[in-house]
Amino acid sequence: MPKYNIDAIDQKILMHLISNARMPFLEIARECGISGAAIHQRVKKLEEAGIITGSRLEINPKALGNDVCAYVGVRISEPNISNSVIDSLKSIPEIVECHFITGKYTLFLKVFCTDNEHLMNVIINTIQGIPGITQTETFLSLDQSFERQVNVGATRIK
Repeated sequence: MPKYNIDAIDQKILMHLISNARMPFLEIARECGISGAAIHQRVKKLEEAGIITGSRLEINPKALGNDVCAYVGVRISEPNISNSVIDSLKSIPEIVECHFITGKYTLFLKVFCTDNEHLMNVIINTIQGIPGITQTETFLSLDQSFERQVNVGATRIK
């Protein structure tokens, strides 16, 4: 996909939408000093370019009783079975992210569980039971210091 060059107005639009995806386009237009129609057009172009891929509602996992956040490194036996392993991992609701990575592991998972016993059950009885998974290593997150989207302010403007 070719890179899309954003300008200062696109950058402002993205910064507003990142901070509040529900911000009305007319309010963004006032902040940017352009018309609401121009905001609609620019957002549509940003979507077509693949820069904006959607908007989402954020949920606090702890408010739902998921007090344990863990990251799990996963080794698989053969690279050609990675698609079947990933399909199996997709069926586990506790896994919220799965990344192909370099280094010691093939995959890196982000997992939310209610408690350590739940986490142990998911790892031992579910993840490690998937054919092709040869090893896992679990890292507990003690606290999340921050989370953010891509830094739009660091984007090169042309």
